[in-house]
Amino acid sequence: MNRALIVVDVQESFRARPLWETVSDPKIAHQVDRLVRLARRAGDLVVWVLHSEPGTGDVFDPALGHVRLMAELERRDEEPLIHKTSHNAFTTTNLQQLLTEHGIRELTLCGLRTEQCVETTTRLASDLGYLVTFAIDATATHPIPHRDAPAHRTAAELLADPRTLGTEEIIRRTEYALAGRFATIATVGELEAAAGPRA
Repeated sequence: MNRALIVVDVQESFRARPLWETVSDPKIAHQVDRLVRLARRAGDLVVWVLHSEPGTGDVFDPALGHVRLMAELERRDEEPLIHKTSHNAFTTTNLQQLLTEHGIRELTLCGLRTEQCVETTTRLASDLGYLVTFAIDATATHPIPHRDAPAHRTAAELLADPRTLGTEEIIRRTEYALAGRFATIATVGELEAAAGPRA
């Protein structure tokens, strides 16, 4: 086993936010679960990552109870669970040590959000020498407001603003930015097909 699946921030914190209704794929946990099943079948390491912001009083504060895997996902006892406080999954965790101890050289990345924590982790992993596959349709994100837009707007206000960057454009830009530079881009279906039929 020299491969690992890194599941980034697929946690209830996001569903506790009012803007969850704008997410690009409300069934992201289903796509991630397909990758988890594929990794387990291949004997690959599955690493679960959760984002945590202790003491903030928001949905990423562990005290509020939302910093846990989405209910549709099930972690096995032998699968590492790490908590990060930075955008990437390496800087504030022991992830690199964990991967080194398991002899991991290849990573598949998925999770929330496409252009933020998943992309940032992908870029750093590539710089650290890992061969990275970015499972594009097992990531999800939200529209991004313009830098001059007022804070704390409703979903309707965000979507009505023509300056808002939509989720399709965000995902497309991420794919273009990573492909051939930091990662191989693949869909869940392509990864399943490459793995072949179940034994």
